[in-house]
Amino acid sequence: MIISQLISDDVPPLKVNDSADKALRWMEEFKVAWLPVVNGDEFVGIISEAELFELDAADTSIGNTPHQLIRPVLLANQHAYDALKLMAQLYVDVIGVLDDRGKYRGAVTLRKIAEQLSKMAAIREPGGIIVLEVNNVDYSLAQIAQIVEGNDAKILSTYVAGVPDTNKVEVTLKINREDLSRILQTFSRYNYVVKGTFHQSAYEEDLRERYDEFMNYIRI
Repeated sequence: MIISQLISDDVPPLKVNDSADKALRWMEEFKVAWLPVVNGDEFVGIISEAELFELDAADTSIGNTPHQLIRPVLLANQHAYDALKLMAQLYVDVIGVLDDRGKYRGAVTLRKIAEQLSKMAAIREPGGIIVLEVNNVDYSLAQIAQIVEGNDAKILSTYVAGVPDTNKVEVTLKINREDLSRILQTFSRYNYVVKGTFHQSAYEEDLRERYDEFMNYIRI
């Protein structure tokens, strides 16, 4: 999933001669704490709600702000993970997107990325969860997939994370079946350590609630 697919029409850019009052109204309307600022097709940077409140008058133009605007940008052909990483580093919810000539293409919002990543992770797809613990040197997604598919199931998403202070990784599998018993038996025969299993009822409901809470949070 590349950045150009995530450009949001819901967040228009401010022009340098737009007023602080207009910027604040747009932030309220579009539920963002930052907005992109452009001068023609040049991306100037992003301005925050906090910076706007510090201006002397509501009719002050964005171009006359005393602050040096930060300029978080990515190219249109970069991946969504790059956008998420940049937002986390800078604590912003909007970044600018440029084409290969350095011209402004649009903006990507945290909300848009969260929505797309939830689809990639198959959060709302029915199924079950298996959490495995595997030695780093033994980890093979191909073998894990073979075990799952050998039981007439498919992996919808995978998340891999290191286990602190060990040489192991934790592999979380979202599988398109609620009855995981046959798959678990096969993992056991292959000597996999199963740290946990979650079926549709409890886990899916909890995950959906967490996702909905997160989406409500970034709309504030």
